[in-house]
Amino acid sequence: MRRNLKKFLILPALIFSIIINAQDPVKWNFSAKKVADKTYEVYMTASIQSPWSIYSQSTPGGGPLPTSFSFSKNPLVSLVGNVKESGAIQKKFEEVFEVDVLYYKNKVNFVQTVKLKSNVNTKITGTLEYMACDDTQCLPPKEVPFSIALNK
Repeated sequence: MRRNLKKFLILPALIFSIIINAQDPVKWNFSAKKVADKTYEVYMTASIQSPWSIYSQSTPGGGPLPTSFSFSKNPLVSLVGNVKESGAIQKKFEEVFEVDVLYYKNKVNFVQTVKLKSNVNTKITGTLEYMACDDTQCLPPKEVPFSIALNK
């Protein structure tokens, strides 16, 4: 009886876990490209399943959570400028937030330029945070850690 009770309790937890993990409509890919001596472009690319979208870093306050990036300190690397966005940005007035929101569907590249302080192999690490929504719901904000190799 006790063994059956354990199976009865574990099965719903397993099903719930599968459903939650399956409901992640955004897949992230991370890479780096050397563009000059000691200078790299770091790519954080979101592939977004239809009909979902994620929000621009420039989405105004009072609206949904904008995508954001936090880089860990690395004494061998300096960031050059801010993270740039590359994709088909869309703009729409959202009555629920009472603001114009900026968002991406399908795919967006976020690009950070970095410069090495010396010719060494190192990595850039950090965390990104984003929120995915469709026309009827938003998933809770999600944090994604990343580690991207910068090889000379």
